[in-house]
Amino acid sequence: MPAWLLLLNVLLAPGVGLQVPPDAPADSTFHAVTYVEVSSASTRTAIDALRRYRDVNRTRDGFIRIEIFEQIGRPGHFVVLEAWRDQKAFDAKDPAAQKQLLTTLAPIRVSGYDERPYKTLSTARGSGTPDRDAVYVISHVDVAPTSPIKAPELLRSQAEASRKESGNLRFDVVQHTMRGNHFTVVEGWRNQQALDAHVASAHTRQYRDTIQPGTGSPLDERVFKAID
Repeated sequence: MPAWLLLLNVLLAPGVGLQVPPDAPADSTFHAVTYVEVSSASTRTAIDALRRYRDVNRTRDGFIRIEIFEQIGRPGHFVVLEAWRDQKAFDAKDPAAQKQLLTTLAPIRVSGYDERPYKTLSTARGSGTPDRDAVYVISHVDVAPTSPIKAPELLRSQAEASRKESGNLRFDVVQHTMRGNHFTVVEGWRNQQALDAHVASAHTRQYRDTIQPGTGSPLDERVFKAID
């Protein structure tokens, strides 16, 4: 066998080739995704409370970011995304701020404060710059435990392809820390037109066609605006 062909066979062999170095540090970032809904008349009160919670925790050790999103067309429907250096930093966040937030939300909420723990699967910024026309899609992807679909690989591939689109601001995928078949996808797009172009793209149609037979529930995609 020619030497070049032997080398190619080695590189393409399972577990060989593009591998993560054994000494590469693992991504310890801890993510929390929280869903909460308040009465539409109390939207301003909820936003003020969420902002206070975010601003107080900015000074804590290990803080990376807290982002607040409100669903477009549904006032009072919020998603809060938190990123901390690790689980320990998250657990040490300001307890008084957490208590104050929950106390303020208690009389106005119409759903529980549903906080879920996640770890990084694939996160990176896109090439675009956000402005006031930016829209965000936050999706919960639930893959049936018995499905033969390799969901992590499929989601990584979709994330990498989507970040190359001109209107993409971000495409992040996080995986539930205890239920590995549950994922949250966070997409940012320059405007609605960029999102529409993404939805119609060949790679997005292929992604949806591939993952749909293995999902345990319909893809739950909702469009949001960022709250500064």
